[in-house]
Amino acid sequence: MGHVVLLGDSIFDNARYVPDRPALIEQVRQTLSAGWRATLLAVDGHIAEDVADQLRALPSDATHIVVSAGGNDALGESGLLTEAVGTVGEALGLVQEVRDRFRKSYRAMIQTLAAVGKPAAVCTIYDSVPGLGAAERAALGGFNEVILREAFSAGLPVIDLRLICDRPEDYSHVSPIEPSAVGGAKIARAIAELVASHPFGGRRSAIYV
Repeated sequence: MGHVVLLGDSIFDNARYVPDRPALIEQVRQTLSAGWRATLLAVDGHIAEDVADQLRALPSDATHIVVSAGGNDALGESGLLTEAVGTVGEALGLVQEVRDRFRKSYRAMIQTLAAVGKPAAVCTIYDSVPGLGAAERAALGGFNEVILREAFSAGLPVIDLRLICDRPEDYSHVSPIEPSAVGGAKIARAIAELVASHPFGGRRSAIYV
């Protein structure tokens, strides 16, 4: 038996975006093996640095932690896409500055997570949101590169939401940047598979989809 705790943002805390349908936390509880429990500490609107505060409420009997963070960090930097620049090189330099800021924040989050001493995993940021433009997708690639590099450096497995939520129906009609009940069910299955089968310990990174 185990106790999975979800931290991060509205990818996990999606109840308001799936009216009259089960929220992701309920889908996780339904998908986990018999005897397992799940607790939601993720908060809609939170960014990577907020995970440290969420960890303060971690139940003492938690056996696994899964974090989805970074989407709101990217959203907060989206104004960069409308800045005027003279060359492509100048634009890429600005993108790198944003990546460096996010890397610092995300690395601090990973270090705080590691200090807890519980088996943990993180998620990428999905990029098949209906209406998302080419520039936004390219920018998200930089954020996901940071997530993957930091996770693998720390030996953490990764749930790749880019490969899981890859269809329009995976996103909420209330807000297209949030998972629908369909997308939530797919994420829940990936979480259940990870905690049931991943050999946590050492530096055993893996991608789950």
